[in-house]
Order: sequence, then C-alpha cells, then structure tokens
Amino acid sequence: MIQAKNIHKYYNDLHVLKGVDIHVKKGEIVSIVGASGAGKTTLLQILGTLDRASSKDDYNLAINDINITGLSDKLLAKFRNEHIGFIFQFHQLLPEFTALENVCLPAFIKGTKKAEAETRAKELLDFLGLSHRYNHKPNELSGGEQQRVAVARALINSPELIFADEPSGNLDSESAENLHNLFFKLRDEFGQTFVIVTHNDELADLADRKLTMVDGKIVNN
Repeated sequence: MIQAKNIHKYYNDLHVLKGVDIHVKKGEIVSIVGASGAGKTTLLQILGTLDRASSKDDYNLAINDINITGLSDKLLAKFRNEHIGFIFQFHQLLPEFTALENVCLPAFIKGTKKAEAETRAKELLDFLGLSHRYNHKPNELSGGEQQRVAVARALINSPELIFADEPSGNLDSESAENLHNLFFKLRDEFGQTFVIVTHNDELADLADRKLTMVDGKIVNN
C-alpha cells in the first residue's frame, strides 16, 4: 500500500526528517508515536501528499504501486482526492455548512453528482450514528459528533488509505474510545488502511504495528 524510501525534509537549516523508510501493508492499522518535534506530523503530511519531501536522489514514495514523486501538483491533487482520506485533531468542518454538506464536499470536488453524493453521505452518517444530524451545523454538534462527521467526510470517496493526525486529541475519554473502536470497525467493514499519529498510548497499542519516531527517524519498523 505504502512504500517510502529515504524521506528527508528540511525547513531552511532545520533537518526535520532524516532518511525515513516506511512500508505499510493494505488493510493494516499503523500508529506512529514519539515526542513532540520528532517529525511525526511532517512525515504524515508527506505520506499523505499534502507536502513534498526535500529532494534526494534515492527518495521514493509509492502508494498502491503508483509513484507519487513524479506526479504534477494537479495530478497529485486528483490522486489525493480519489485515494486518500484525512482526519485531523481539529475536525476542520466548515461552520457555514451542515453535517451533510461538509461530508459531501470531497465528492463534489471529485465531480460526483449531487444526488449520488448525498445518498452516499447519508449512508455514512447513518453508519456512524448521525442520521439525526444531517442538517445540523458544526456548532450544534458535540465534539465527538463533529469528529464522526469528519470521519464520514474522509470516507465519502471510498479511499483506500486514511491518514489521521491526533484524531482523538481534542475529545473526552469516552468519545476518544468510541473513535478508536470505530477505526477498527471501518477497517473490518471496508478494508481501509490507517496510518495514525497519536499521543494516545491506548490507541497506539491497539494498532497492528506501532512505530516510534525519535529526532526525525523511525527507530523501529
């Protein structure tokens, strides 16, 4: 699913990622842990194609056997929209739109017809226990509900790969536990692959594999 070799990232003179190699299998849930500043989020953004690695001769990133490093920005955006979903600590829902509209947005970007997108969005919201929240805006939802809407948005285009950055970091303990259980249910139901950056030890330990980052490198793989 993911094959990455020799990922480096510099911000001016700051060397954030120092030659990271990572392999993630299809259907696997992988957690990435480490102290703040270790490079976890930077790595997740590069793997998720939101950022590009600093150029190195032997650097390579492939997702689903597609070489990402050679894609133009336009093709990369299309690939990301169709194949990758994102869940962030702060749900990043648009406040002026309802839950249903927020979920539909990636599908509209893809070019999916409105009726089809709304049908799929309702299916996901129903699956996530939010059938009574279609027309509620984010400020009318609890933190756990907002994050479940964000999960539905991440799933709307049926991506093979989900990246989550501190997905439960802004939730109370009960909502966090529910979200963690949901990830495994989604993997079992839909076969998605998850890469999760987290400071939550419980979630990290539940993963199929836990990777630890120290000073810009993965120290176990």
